[in-house]
Amino acid sequence: MRFTYQARTKIGDVKIGVIDASSKKAAIDMLQHDGLFVTQLRKESESFSKRYKILERISGKDVAVFSRQLAVMFKANVSLVESLRTIGGQFTNQSFREKILRISQDVEAGTSLSNAFAKYPDIFSTFFVAMIKAGEVSGNLSEQLTYLADYLEKNYYLSGKIKGAMVYPAMIIIVVVAVLFLLSYFVLPNLLSMLETSGTELPLMTQVVIAVTNFIRGPGGILMILGMVLVSVFGFRYYKSDAGKVFFDKLFLQIPVFRSLLKMVYLSRFADNLSTLISGGIPITQSLEITGNIVGNVVYKEVILKTRDGVRRGQTISSILYNYPDIFPPMFTQMILVGEQTGSLDKSLLTLVSFYQKESESAIDGLLVLIEPVLIIFLGVIVGGIVASVMIPMYQSLGNM
Repeated sequence: MRFTYQARTKIGDVKIGVIDASSKKAAIDMLQHDGLFVTQLRKESESFSKRYKILERISGKDVAVFSRQLAVMFKANVSLVESLRTIGGQFTNQSFREKILRISQDVEAGTSLSNAFAKYPDIFSTFFVAMIKAGEVSGNLSEQLTYLADYLEKNYYLSGKIKGAMVYPAMIIIVVVAVLFLLSYFVLPNLLSMLETSGTELPLMTQVVIAVTNFIRGPGGILMILGMVLVSVFGFRYYKSDAGKVFFDKLFLQIPVFRSLLKMVYLSRFADNLSTLISGGIPITQSLEITGNIVGNVVYKEVILKTRDGVRRGQTISSILYNYPDIFPPMFTQMILVGEQTGSLDKSLLTLVSFYQKESESAIDGLLVLIEPVLIIFLGVIVGGIVASVMIPMYQSLGNM
């Protein structure tokens, strides 16, 4: 809920603003924490509050920054409650700020930090909570917080690179469509009408451009835009659904350009999470379950959960993964087998993490290097083809004069 408030500072200055909180009491607590004395508090309309919450979405970057700040303050021997209050007061994202302050209140009341985080599964993953719990049990919470900060920052950086590789082609396509519409409405009509009335026989390319221009300028252009918007909206909603998640996760692993890259990302994530959880003293079956739920791909999740069930029956991880060579390469499985035989599975997994992280970053850089010239050539062919379709008949008509 969103509240409009009027308050006074300690020196008597009047402050007016808005704040997002779950209740009136929570809003008052947050304002008092900032040193304000509330004189008026009024709830805003529900529809506006919902729109505001969408804009206040808590991102992976927010969680990574929070984890780093908490790790630094805890390492400096600042108490957890004071650390949480200080960090919460610094966030401009009101939704996240409120939740951090609630966590500080829970910890102050005697709740463990892991249980306080577990109340917000949409923000703090099961992996995050498990690592905090392992740190509490083993007494090395400071090390676990530092690791989580490193892990989240690294994951955010890699995710950003992958999204960048996906966004770039989409932007080029949008530019091409925009250029086509601008040319069709403001540049081509007069030139093409001159060519049509010149009596010159028009090349096939020019005839195609004329047909496309007439289509875009007519009802077809509006229908095309509406169709693109509807496909984008429904495609995004389907992607967010359970059925869509399964479909796209399987589809992306079949596309040659992305298959190799995504496999390296998921293998690195699997090895990294499993190694860390095992090192933290979490049972192997629970570690596999947590890893499966956060690996980020339904295909890998199903195999990892089958591995968990097999380990419960007494099988080894490597013996199960050998049955899935398409998504777990023989080298990966062989390294796990060596770790199981030598009793150093966590170290073998770390070796795999180092290898696949380097490979995935190299693959992303290579993909970006490949995509850029291809898209530039594509844009050049489209624009150059349109220009050529106009210039060639114009030169022909000039030559016949």
